[in-house]
Amino acid sequence: MKRVLMIAYHFPPLAGSSGIQRTLRFVQHLPGYGWQPLVVTADPRAYERTSDDLLQEIPAGTVVHRAFALDTSRHLAVHGRHLAWMARPDRWVSWRFDAVRTGLRMIRDYRPDVIWSTYPIATAHLIAAQLHRRTAVPWLADFRDPMAQEGYPANPRTRESFIQIESTAVREARFSTFTTPGAAREYRRRYPEAAARIVVLENGYDEESFPSTAPTDHPPAPLNAGQLTLLHSGLVYPMERDPTQLLRALQALKETGMLAPGQLKIRFRAAVHDAMLTRLAREHAVDDWIECLPAVGYRAAIAEMLRADGLLVLQAACCNEQIPAKIYEYLRARRPILALTDPAGDTAATLRAAGVSHVAPLDSAEAIAAQLMAFVTALRQATAAPPSPEIVRQASRRERTAELARLLEACQASGA
Repeated sequence: MKRVLMIAYHFPPLAGSSGIQRTLRFVQHLPGYGWQPLVVTADPRAYERTSDDLLQEIPAGTVVHRAFALDTSRHLAVHGRHLAWMARPDRWVSWRFDAVRTGLRMIRDYRPDVIWSTYPIATAHLIAAQLHRRTAVPWLADFRDPMAQEGYPANPRTRESFIQIESTAVREARFSTFTTPGAAREYRRRYPEAAARIVVLENGYDEESFPSTAPTDHPPAPLNAGQLTLLHSGLVYPMERDPTQLLRALQALKETGMLAPGQLKIRFRAAVHDAMLTRLAREHAVDDWIECLPAVGYRAAIAEMLRADGLLVLQAACCNEQIPAKIYEYLRARRPILALTDPAGDTAATLRAAGVSHVAPLDSAEAIAAQLMAFVTALRQATAAPPSPEIVRQASRRERTAELARLLEACQASGA
């Protein structure tokens, strides 16, 4: 069996990020395609929050080495402050030093055929670049989303470090993978000399995380008896997933009498910014419409999606080249979806391809009110269509792993 050395910060027992699923599911499914994963990740002390709920899903016998790492903002700050260079390119840059030592030892002991590293922790690509240069093992750089963007990171020196890391990765890695067509298109524009080596490898859902019995066979109990409930599962960012216009739309529908609070509830699960949501709901006099609930385990979150009357997507136009990883779990849940996102972005395109028709830009209260009312009406009349079964099948993590395995084979065949 061929071997791949995987450099990934996001790995169990880290909690609070859906990004963990990408690496974990590749680790689960790669052996079925002839590849043994060898994982270099961070010591759990580096994680802000941990949970044991996914540890048992790491396949027995998987080689996992946890390199020493600290979170600069928590472990190295004095009175809450630290020098900027200590968190460049990110707060976990200390992981680099022991991870390189660990990686070199694993390359000596296991002789991997390919090195794979994954963003959004930029330090992972730093580690992989150094291992590639010192051993000539071919490298596949998994970016997921764009790194350096206009105005991001806000600190100019940190942004420059991002540019240096991404240019090194695109130049030296055999392939660079992105989760959306828009992101791949942008990087082909930035690095035209590497365009043929920049490919799309989307996120997906894990079939094994869903109950084996279809929800239509045994309909689960509703989340709120007597009320339609729309569920937003996951983080609500103040900018990228700003709910302000949604709450203004709710206020307008309330004031016109088109909807009453007792008819509809919007549940935000693990939004993190609960105080912001509560404040906005109060300002727009729609407190009774909103639920803010804490994080739950991954499988419990999946079960909740299956019980929702509808699933809610929030994604601003500034993220048109990104698709939230949660989207694929939404698709597999086969519940009707209301997408508040730019119709011209990759998120909208993916959802439209799956048959989702209720789409409105996140920054337009008027458009949101119209689509929300149409969506609620369709739910009441049982005419709101679930996603296309064929599109759902193609979006499984197993299918995505088959794509990754083909890229790994091409890396191995090409050499360094």
